[in-house]
Amino acid sequence: MADTGEVVVKMMVVGPIQTNCYILYRKESDKCVVVDPGAEGDRIAMFLKTEGLNIDAILLTHGHFDHFEGVKDLVDICGGDVYILDKEAELIADPRKNGSTGLMGRGKSLEVNNHLHDNDIIEKAGISFRVIHTPGHTAGGCCYYVENEGLLFAGDTIFMESVGRTDLPTGSMNEILSSVREKILALPNDVKIFPGHGPVTDVAYEMANNPYA
Repeated sequence: MADTGEVVVKMMVVGPIQTNCYILYRKESDKCVVVDPGAEGDRIAMFLKTEGLNIDAILLTHGHFDHFEGVKDLVDICGGDVYILDKEAELIADPRKNGSTGLMGRGKSLEVNNHLHDNDIIEKAGISFRVIHTPGHTAGGCCYYVENEGLLFAGDTIFMESVGRTDLPTGSMNEILSSVREKILALPNDVKIFPGHGPVTDVAYEMANNPYA
């Protein structure tokens, strides 16, 4: 758990690929935002009920199956609107592109009707998120930046001392390097980076230690 001022961030590691699912809420509020419920939607729902939290929004950083497979069960139990960058809507709906067929041998897809755009500001659960389009891992991948708290939810664009793979459909090494160098590492040094897999890091550490920086 990370307690950043008034915003609490809790992480659950879910699914066979150990995806980081994040739950954000303001102290003394019963509303929350869930980022990338990649699997085990029923387990996430149980946690929310135990904590007395209600979903105000589900934000997806990109359309790979290991970041969205928990959405259906979570929404069935708890409700909540689901959001993704407009450029990623086609990938998440196509099992051949979202990795579920090739990597897991089971086709999964998700239709998301709430589409975001680069530089949009979305206010949910009393928290302001700025959408940053960060192509490279996928063409429509994005990060969610809580500027006034110094938090970045980065999906699979950047990891501690690494970046996301670019050999899957719509991936691009040139684009992910640009996204990391020009958009993520251009943020203030003390911004905490919450990646889709692995440990939490920050901009200063990645500037000094990430070989792709």
